[in-house]
Amino acid sequence: MNRRRTAGVLTAAVSAVTLAASGCSSPAESHPASKPSASPHGARQAVESYVRALNSRSVPDLMKVGDVPDEDWSRREAARILAADGGKDLKITDVRIDYDISPDTGSAELTATGRTGTTLRDTFTVIRTAGAWHLVIFEDRPLPPGKESSSTDRSSS
Repeated sequence: MNRRRTAGVLTAAVSAVTLAASGCSSPAESHPASKPSASPHGARQAVESYVRALNSRSVPDLMKVGDVPDEDWSRREAARILAADGGKDLKITDVRIDYDISPDTGSAELTATGRTGTTLRDTFTVIRTAGAWHLVIFEDRPLPPGKESSSTDRSSS
C-alpha cells in the first residue's frame, strides 16, 4: 500500500518558510541538547513509534505520533488507519528521511514487512514542532476557526 500523507503540509511548509525568511531559529535549534527529540534522529523515532502504534493497534499512540488532539474526528481516523494497517506485526526494513523543506520539515519513506510476508510502503511528511518530531498521518484534520478551505473549483458568473 502506498499513500501520500499531505494533510497539513501546506501549513507546515508556510511556517517553515516564514521561520527561515525571518532569520529566526526555533528554541530547539538554538539549544539542540535541550530536548532529545530535537535531533534529526527524532524523525526516525517518530516513524518507529508509528509502526509500534500500528502493531499494538493503539489509538492513543497513533494520535500522539500524529500530534492531534483526542477528539471524535481523530479517534475515528486513527481507527480507520489501524483497521487498514494495524496488528500486522510489522518489522521495519527501511526508513529514509529527507529534510527537503527545512531542518524541521521533510519526508519519510517507510518500508516494513508483516508476519504474513506482506509489505507496507508508505510516505509521510515529518514535522518537528517544539522540539518533538511527528508524522502527518491524519488527513481529516478540521480547519482552524476562521480559516476557509482552498479550492481549485472556481465558478464563473
